[in-house]
Amino acid sequence: MAIVEMVMPKMGESIMEGTILSWLKQEGDTIEADESVLEVATDKVDTEVPATHGGVLKEILVKEGDVVAVGAPIAKIETEADVATAETPAPAPATEAPQPSANGQAKAEAPVPAANNGQAAVLEAPASGRFYSPLVMNMAKEEGIAMTELERIPGTGREGRVTKKDMLDYLKNRPAGGQPVAAPAAPAPAAKADRAPQPMPVSISGEDEIIEMDRMRKMIAERMVDSKRISPHVTSFVEADVTNIVYWRNRVKHQFKEREGEPITFTPIFIEAVVQAIKDYPMINVQVDGNNIIKKKNINVGMAVALPSGNLIVPVIHNADQYNLTGLTKKVNDLARRARENKLTPDDLQGGTYTVSNVGSFGNVMGTPIIMQPQVGIMALGAVQKKPAVVETPAGDAIAIRHKMFLSHSYDHRVVDGSLGGMFVRRVADYLEKFDLNRGF
Repeated sequence: MAIVEMVMPKMGESIMEGTILSWLKQEGDTIEADESVLEVATDKVDTEVPATHGGVLKEILVKEGDVVAVGAPIAKIETEADVATAETPAPAPATEAPQPSANGQAKAEAPVPAANNGQAAVLEAPASGRFYSPLVMNMAKEEGIAMTELERIPGTGREGRVTKKDMLDYLKNRPAGGQPVAAPAAPAPAAKADRAPQPMPVSISGEDEIIEMDRMRKMIAERMVDSKRISPHVTSFVEADVTNIVYWRNRVKHQFKEREGEPITFTPIFIEAVVQAIKDYPMINVQVDGNNIIKKKNINVGMAVALPSGNLIVPVIHNADQYNLTGLTKKVNDLARRARENKLTPDDLQGGTYTVSNVGSFGNVMGTPIIMQPQVGIMALGAVQKKPAVVETPAGDAIAIRHKMFLSHSYDHRVVDGSLGGMFVRRVADYLEKFDLNRGF
């Protein structure tokens, strides 16, 4: 017999921790390797975590609702055979002696909490730049804890991070007025707090229904507010004639379905045009990092998908410029299907460099979409409508029925000027209007 520690797995680039949603197995249950044991929520997606070994779930080390760092132990599994990894010593806990740093001196520990006469202990100096999980940020928001106060709360998590338990302990004996006793009076932060927008009071009657936001809706709300605060949004509009695309799709859709086993929609055709335009204007495919502009080499296109719950999620087509139209169609269909079935992986939601949102699927003709940070642009695709239009013919101008749609391009005016933002959306429209009726797929 051997006892193996099961640790929180790495569930994608930049994901450092996850929140335990529920345990699918209980202590004493027999489990098989790769069998789902628990559900974990990150700031990207909810996912099931499989067992690393088969055996008996001997002990559960974390509770539902706990925020756990990647690599931290979450359970112990008793296996029937000796396992080499069982003899591997566990990582040194945070309470052990500090390791020497590069200059030979001991690594500085987190600021020491100060005693406050029965009130919650606070750090003598704010922990600036510390990472906070979505759960902790939501708790701080609900309790009216400003960032200046949050930075003074002692953290017992990895690298001094604040956990749910730390927040609950702090709230039990929170200093009066929410101001840490050890914090010196600082007029500058107070002035900022005075300028912070305050929520308007809401009147509620007995006929009203109160619906609590679910976790995903809270994250969406927070990110949308952050995006509008970070990026000065500007939106340019262009109307495109997509008659050739409509005729071509109507002609090939049955043949495509028979050959590929799935439908072809307008979305991959529109994404193909966006990718071509990004190649022409690569400064749309950038991100902002302080005073630096990061020009991305890969073209990773996010596509907004509406979920049955009403929430929105944005899976990413990585290296979209490497796919032909058939490949894009299969990728779009696969991501949309798995999004609605809650089967996306964290990697499916990361690394986007530009985003499209098909508002036309809801019957909308145009929109002003909000940028997905840290990207600098997003395009809303409006509904395709039949309209009378003037067309040029060898015999002169004539009125004809054409299929048209609006493209709405929102961009970050910090780094994308009106000329670039306008030319980019115009170039997308040009590619759509010049679509070859005789092309294959």
